[in-house]
Amino acid sequence: QVQLVESGGGLVQAGGSLRLSCAASGRTFRAYVMGWFRQPPGKEREFVTGIGRYGFRTYYADSVKGRFTISRDTAKNTLYLQINSPKPEDSALYYCAARQGLGLGRREYEYDYWGQGTQVTVSS
Repeated sequence: QVQLVESGGGLVQAGGSLRLSCAASGRTFRAYVMGWFRQPPGKEREFVTGIGRYGFRTYYADSVKGRFTISRDTAKNTLYLQINSPKPEDSALYYCAARQGLGLGRREYEYDYWGQGTQVTVSS
């Protein structure tokens, strides 16, 4: 199994930028498809973006396309989420997740391991 720890959240102004990190330990990082989800206050957790095992395939929710970028560094066992031009509606608790199965996933049940989350708050 793998353990995931997010960091990098905080308060950011709309139009600014922020980078989230997710450090993975345990089983080989490359064995997992990785994803970011978020949960806004009072709402359900939603898919944000995902990346394949070797980093060649990425996919995004429509709401973040062109503003968010997911990447992974296998040497550092770390997943990243670059957030550019954030909006107040991007405020949420952001989670990274790892998937053992084949293929990319967009749904919570498709991911096997989760971090504890890091809070992002965007001020207008």
